[in-house]
Amino acid sequence: MKNIINHIIKSIAGFVLLFNILTLLWVLLYSVIPIPVTKLMVIEGRDKEIQYEWKDLDEISGKLQLAVMCAEDQYFLLHEGLDFRSIREAEEANKRGGNMRGASTITQQVAKNVFLWPDRTYLRKAAELYFSLLIEIVWSKKRIMEAYLNVAEFGDGIFGAEAAAQAYFKKSAKDLTTSQAASLAAILPSPKRYSAVSPSPYVQQRITWIKKQMWYWGYEMTYDPEFVKKMVK
Repeated sequence: MKNIINHIIKSIAGFVLLFNILTLLWVLLYSVIPIPVTKLMVIEGRDKEIQYEWKDLDEISGKLQLAVMCAEDQYFLLHEGLDFRSIREAEEANKRGGNMRGASTITQQVAKNVFLWPDRTYLRKAAELYFSLLIEIVWSKKRIMEAYLNVAEFGDGIFGAEAAAQAYFKKSAKDLTTSQAASLAAILPSPKRYSAVSPSPYVQQRITWIKKQMWYWGYEMTYDPEFVKKMVK
């Protein structure tokens, strides 16, 4: 019986070690090469044409980088994958009622979009937390933002900032204006439901709020955490 238990323990330890090695290599690989495809792109591509073109971060407007951070994760440069401050704020807001508010960070969304599958099981959530922490260890904040802006869904079959800029504004992602950047950031919570070019009153309200946040940040994206600490005090 003791031998059986030891064998089981060794098997589990071996599996965990192999899993850690393989996932680390996967994350390391995606830290240096363009991400070729995601699970969601494969699913969406079964019945429609996918629009997707990878662009390096310096080919994506800094205005869009800032708009997305303002809209999705203002503590992005300060947390290490999980934003406990936003989690507490979301819990308090949800207790007060009204629209349910989430607290998923940009890093968590990258983990889900790049390495995992789109469902709401506890297993997927646990894997998301694991990959989020691993990404923060291996990747820079710029790489995380670069990956997010390239694989995020901006519409039906539209993935990434370049495809979105071309589809909605007929221009490159590096040439987006403040208003256009805010419009794209505003639809991220539900890109198939909302429109960046014909915004509903709710989306227009979000656009206005995002632009105000961008003004507060000086319309300039920075990856300096010390600057961010001063802004979020």
